[in-house]
Amino acid sequence: MPTNKKESLQFGLIMCFGMVLVMTIYNFYLNGIIGEMTFLGGISDFLIGFVIAFGLDMLIVGPNAKKIALKLTVNTTKKIYTVLAISGCMVLGMAFFMSIYGLISTYIHNGFTSNSVAADYFAIFSKNLIMALPLQIIIMGPLVRYIFTKYIKSNRMNTEVYKNT
Repeated sequence: MPTNKKESLQFGLIMCFGMVLVMTIYNFYLNGIIGEMTFLGGISDFLIGFVIAFGLDMLIVGPNAKKIALKLTVNTTKKIYTVLAISGCMVLGMAFFMSIYGLISTYIHNGFTSNSVAADYFAIFSKNLIMALPLQIIIMGPLVRYIFTKYIKSNRMNTEVYKNT
């Protein structure tokens, strides 16, 4: 969808905003802190998660997920397979790294009460993956692609047409 760095940045901002917002609320629910947390505390957790996720998306997960997905779909001409491969690789990578953030956040909010950090991590990772994969493929991916195509791409096309007249 994005064809240059500016569009990649815009697409990434929209996608990260939506995914981090839903996943933050989901993790607040899982940890039972929705009623206990202040509004400002929730906003600050969201913003921290958003900054971390956006950085990971732009610098580590995004470029590597695209490389892997394009290698996986090199022999196909169907764009949907490429889109699904990129989405799947992105979700796996982001769930892997953001679950580390989730583990740290859980320990900050609830304290360290477990005997196994690894078991806690894999529990968080699996819960995040179960939510993030369908969220990305069924809801957020199509919604962000629609918003991007309708508002960002169409505005760019209109600006280019206007400049050429």
